[in-house]
Amino acid sequence: MPSAKKSPLFFLSVILFTSFILFSYLVAKEVFTKIDFDTTVRLQNHISGRFDLPFSILTLFGSMEITGLIWLAILGYSALKKHFLTFFALSLFWAGLALEVFGKIFLFHPAPPFYFYRGEGLVFPSGYIHTNYSYPSGHIYRTAFILSFLITSLYLEKTTVRRAVMILSFSAFLAAMFVSRIYLGEHWLSDTFGGLLLGSALGIIPALFKPSKNR
Repeated sequence: MPSAKKSPLFFLSVILFTSFILFSYLVAKEVFTKIDFDTTVRLQNHISGRFDLPFSILTLFGSMEITGLIWLAILGYSALKKHFLTFFALSLFWAGLALEVFGKIFLFHPAPPFYFYRGEGLVFPSGYIHTNYSYPSGHIYRTAFILSFLITSLYLEKTTVRRAVMILSFSAFLAAMFVSRIYLGEHWLSDTFGGLLLGSALGIIPALFKPSKNR
């Protein structure tokens, strides 16, 4: 039954959030400086420059404007369906944003230097807002939150080929977004991984409050 799947997912969320805290500590200690630099160099050396524009377009979908609208749509849908626990749990989105802003202001972790930047200059107004540091990636956090919610919701329903394809598609989209932020020189590997941990941890929780469907 779907309800039997919820407890392991809750513990997974706890593990992911705990991992985010521990990982953030290691980032603050500059443990990943070399692997961050090497990963960016390798991605940019092995991926054709023809991906500059596609990745720049892709990264727009992780902006605050787009993810915020999707979050509002999910919130409205939860209200219409009277999934009130999910409705209130979706406020975790903003708690994660607060943690993101805190990290970018107080956790010493400079962004990649400008010579790594490969973006095509396609940005929404939120893209012009800059903070002191770059950890964690807001694009990855927001995308991971939304997609973790959707993937978890699908996983808790009856398995069908269509739902399996959707889960794989969402996962592939998140992976592409993850790579794009590093390839474009917007973030280090550690920034994106921290955003992934935080977004996944918090995005799972609201889906666990959705009423199980009787099949």
